[in-house]
Amino acid sequence: MADSKPAAFSGAAASLITDTTSRVRPNARLIGLLALGHLVIDTNQGSLPAILPYLKSIHALSYAQAATIVLVASITSSIIQPLFGYLADQTARRWLLPTSVFLSGIGLGLTGVAPGYGALLLLVLVMGFGVAAYHPEGYRTAASVAGDRRATAVSWFSLGGNVGVALGPPLITTLIAGFGIGGSVGLLVPSVLMAALLVVALPTLSRPATAPAAVKPRARGRNMPAAMALLILTVAIRSWAQLGFTTFVPFYYVDYLKADPRLVGPLLFVFLGAGALGTVITGPLADRWGTRPFMTWVFLAATPLGILFLFTSGGPFAFVALGLFGAVLVSTFTVSAPGSSWALRSAPAVSA
Repeated sequence: MADSKPAAFSGAAASLITDTTSRVRPNARLIGLLALGHLVIDTNQGSLPAILPYLKSIHALSYAQAATIVLVASITSSIIQPLFGYLADQTARRWLLPTSVFLSGIGLGLTGVAPGYGALLLLVLVMGFGVAAYHPEGYRTAASVAGDRRATAVSWFSLGGNVGVALGPPLITTLIAGFGIGGSVGLLVPSVLMAALLVVALPTLSRPATAPAAVKPRARGRNMPAAMALLILTVAIRSWAQLGFTTFVPFYYVDYLKADPRLVGPLLFVFLGAGALGTVITGPLADRWGTRPFMTWVFLAATPLGILFLFTSGGPFAFVALGLFGAVLVSTFTVSAPGSSWALRSAPAVSA
């Protein structure tokens, strides 16, 4: 009787070779393009807090009116986003990608030349609408062109957004320092160019990489609404703290500490840039410690670091304190982003 082990081993090896060679390679060029679009659109979004002190001075706004501008942008970009996520889960709407980048550029770029407060709110509304439209469709498209490297593709896409948010403040303050408040129009240039690139790429984006027919798609999992609700609460607390600091730190730094307004951009860059770096550094810690202990320790550490900034009197210590606070606080994105997709496994774009 012949030994069946060699035959079985050969079959397993052949299967392994087949599985390896049948993998679909990610389209790195398209992933890079989507990440660049994410960078541009979040640069517009990240520029808003840095331009607020200038808008407050020019239009003689109260702190409440200035905060309302940020509130309108946040509500538009956050509350409406699940609607676009739902639409993205139903069918692809690739045309939203260039349209949303263009709208965000128009909205933020024209704030510097807005004739009044009402026009400011309308422009911020347009910007928020563009931000809300890009993210779900962008995440969905990045995953669809990623082949069998979806996690890697989404991480690069997310990195583009984090870098964009950090670049926004120094970019807008540099434009204003060189050309006055009307220099905000300069943000239209990257937005228009990026929208044009996405229009050119639309035919390719509409033909995403697909798995071979022999590979069965993964079955959709069961939604976990309780886990999603807890995750939303966690994200809300983080966003509340992050938005509060990015909105009012410029006013605190300029009006209370009497610091140079031109330093607002670099200050926010340190805060948001350290946050982007923190998401990369703390990822392995979250995997090692577990998500629940990681989130607990992060929030416990973030609180004293945020308070520490209030005890600085400007200068280098303010940058150090705010950088540490940003690195710790924003690092919760490491858990919340993949966690939302896990909790809403049957509707991944909604979770975006």
